Amino acid sequence: MPTMTEAERDRFLHEPGILMRIGSVCDDGRPLVTPIWFLFEEAAIWFTPRENSVWFANLRRDPRTCLAIDEQDLPYRKVLVEGRAELVHDIGLDDVWRDRYRRIACRYVPEDAAEDYIQATIDQPRGLYRLPLHAATVRTWRMPGDDEDQSGIWHQRYYRPGTRLKR
Repeated sequence: MPTMTEAERDRFLHEPGILMRIGSVCDDGRPLVTPIWFLFEEAAIWFTPRENSVWFANLRRDPRTCLAIDEQDLPYRKVLVEGRAELVHDIGLDDVWRDRYRRIACRYVPEDAAEDYIQATIDQPRGLYRLPLHAATVRTWRMPGDDEDQSGIWHQRYYRPGTRLKR
């Protein structure tokens, strides 16, 4: 099962347009998964819940989270992160980190459209969270390249004993 090097992982996390799915725990114990925009800077994943989003309330109560960042096309790269989200700026402090929010928006829409979006939603408070990778469990995966062994794309625990691909 090929994993990404740290450099490959970081390049992937910098690619524009890839959504992140964040998992949080609701107050009744149900899981909630929400697709959101993110930014990878300073060896951390940064993200911004709106003031009244359910997952913001969930993270306030229980900061344990999991993140799934993946792509739909080959080589099917994915980064899975488990850890505790850190609230860096609470609601009402949006002006302090507006430039970071601008960089998040620019990953998903052209710069002029990102600025229009920011100005249209400037009166809707958000929080700013981060999850530093050094303080989290991080796993990566990708399909093997043309010059790599194609037979071991799954972890060995998935292959049944005695089957062709079991090593």
